[in-house]
Amino acid sequence: MSASHSLELRGVRKAFGSTEVICGVDLQLREGERCALIGPNGAGKSSLFNLVSGRYTADGGSILLHGEDITRLAPQQINRMGLARSFQISSLFPRLSAFENVRCAVLWKLGYRYAFWRRIGRLHDAADRAAAVLDKVGLRSRAHLPAGELSYADQRALEVAVTIAADASVILLDEPTAGMNRAEAEAMVALIREVTAGKTLLMVEHDMEVVFDLADRIAVMDNGRVIACDDAHSIRANPDVQRLYLNRSSHAA
Repeated sequence: MSASHSLELRGVRKAFGSTEVICGVDLQLREGERCALIGPNGAGKSSLFNLVSGRYTADGGSILLHGEDITRLAPQQINRMGLARSFQISSLFPRLSAFENVRCAVLWKLGYRYAFWRRIGRLHDAADRAAAVLDKVGLRSRAHLPAGELSYADQRALEVAVTIAADASVILLDEPTAGMNRAEAEAMVALIREVTAGKTLLMVEHDMEVVFDLADRIAVMDNGRVIACDDAHSIRANPDVQRLYLNRSSHAA
């Protein structure tokens, strides 16, 4: 793998029973690149995310993070190596405050492990880091509120905060603007652009305005395969992409 690649998939395959859902995917992301993964329902986008983040184990091929093979590692091991992901469905702790949600994500990065005698309130470095992350995503004034009481847009921003809290170099975002109106989506794009500056981003996204606005390259999946991966201009002009995706409703991904 080239030293400039942060993430590389080589012939990755995955089947559930007799159904192969990922069929030999090859994909490379350069350091600092933002790549959007698009495609119709059932194309394999979420399955591919789960393979990269360790929730699923590949049946074949390999996945490399900064040149290190992570194909069969557990999610927590992959996270410690510098990859973090958000989820399509909220994974926040609704009864914990926004601050507490982010602090949970910060603790391991700072080297803290479980110890029943340690008072978490005395971990000032974790508190400072959590506050800084909340400030970065515009939630400092709502840090004390339970996550479940935040607005939908603020919950999505909090999910981004939790994802970036460990200062991972490779970030996976799963439908970060899902359910948002245009103004909220534009605000989220601006937030993602700011917090992922200098990092490598792979995101699944349905909103094509968001995709074309944010992504350096676009990877198109269909039937478990990446059928095209190029810049926005080339993807727009690709006849296979037009047939399979862009001529459909923007909500068909």
